[in-house]
Amino acid sequence: MADKIRALHLLVKHSGSRRPSSWREENITRSEAEAVEILKGYRDELANISDPNELKAKFKELAAKFSDCSSAKRGGDLGFFEPQSMQRKFSDATLALKPYEMSDVVSTDSGVHIILRLA
Repeated sequence: MADKIRALHLLVKHSGSRRPSSWREENITRSEAEAVEILKGYRDELANISDPNELKAKFKELAAKFSDCSSAKRGGDLGFFEPQSMQRKFSDATLALKPYEMSDVVSTDSGVHIILRLA
């Protein structure tokens, strides 16, 4: 498993996303700037949680309710994955994190994300 990493993420899509629809919304019309503002609100909610287990639980709760990714049903859990299997910006951001560290807003073709690396 050493070559694999594990992360949770919360995705907010926008009108410029590769597929601007999700399980939450059939037609996503928000701008990228609006998506970033929404995501910053979630990140602010998580930023002051220092206990790793509490952070993971709250992140999963937010992702389950608000992520535009189908991983929402798993609390945003992407499981173990090889970095090259993800979009480059996502992989680079995830690899730059230590376990239980959270990213800033990461923009990819899919939308904007916050990432919590688990392993």
